[in-house]
Amino acid sequence: MELLDRYLQAVKFWLPRAQRDDIVAELGEDIRSRIEEEESSLGRKLNEAEVAAILKERGRPLLVASRYLPQESLIGPALFPIYRFVLKIVVLYPAAWLLVSAGLMIFFPHLRGEESLGGALLQMWGPLWHATFAVVVMVTVVFVVLERVQSRSNFLQDWEPLKLPPARDPHRISRANSSFEVAANVIFIAILASGTVSGSFHLGGGVRLDLAPAWQGFLWAFLLLALANITLSAANLFHPHWTRLRSGIRLMLDCGGSVAFCWLLKASVLGGIYAPGLLPARAAEMTDFINQAMSNLFPLAVVACALVVAISDGGRLFRLGKRGTPQTHLA
Repeated sequence: MELLDRYLQAVKFWLPRAQRDDIVAELGEDIRSRIEEEESSLGRKLNEAEVAAILKERGRPLLVASRYLPQESLIGPALFPIYRFVLKIVVLYPAAWLLVSAGLMIFFPHLRGEESLGGALLQMWGPLWHATFAVVVMVTVVFVVLERVQSRSNFLQDWEPLKLPPARDPHRISRANSSFEVAANVIFIAILASGTVSGSFHLGGGVRLDLAPAWQGFLWAFLLLALANITLSAANLFHPHWTRLRSGIRLMLDCGGSVAFCWLLKASVLGGIYAPGLLPARAAEMTDFINQAMSNLFPLAVVACALVVAISDGGRLFRLGKRGTPQTHLA
């Protein structure tokens, strides 16, 4: 029942992570029983409009989810999930900003001037904290007003099940994404093959970047990874559902690409810069500066690549390996 799956997906979004699968499974069984009773009494399958009427009778997904949440007095259960979701975004922003700033100041000390790392972060934290507090207060006031308006008008009760977003299959692979991956890797191979086999990039206007001999090893590594990605993406075009085998291959390819990219940052692959009117001494300074800047980015790149691979590929493998998935799991 595609409409029921869409309804359960909408309810699931607002539920606490720890209990959402159990709650959705129980709710799905209850609604299916109700639909089966109606079909038994009518002696036929319900059409989409009749299923939508049952779902509308059950209530808006947000209101259904709110019945499983702690009751709040200032902001009622109908709006509390949205309020909590908005607050998470508001609070995560300054935390992410501080983490990124700390990373940049660690790897590029000149950004903090004469201040220590702690002192520079404290200077940033003051204005950031006041701004965050002000936004939290404004968001709370807005939701308190909405709660009062909702309690009088019940505007959340008026909704249409047929307008729910399509049910998302977490294991389905978008053919558009697979096609884009094939095209992007083909273009990447063409750029590598046409411009960097000789060990030089010609940027026009007489400007040329020469690559160090170490580049040849990276060239073949990136070419092999691109060919493997094309093969995997082409397979995904014909079989657009993740399996443990193809997920494992994607994990290995992304790990290989991450290792090659991070290693590239440390390898000082820029051999020289040549441009009309550029003195050799100045060109050497620019080359050393670019190589050093790339090397300084190495720790940050390792952390970023590890997080992306763990969250994307590791999370996908974990979901595929789960056992005892509820019947109402939207996959």
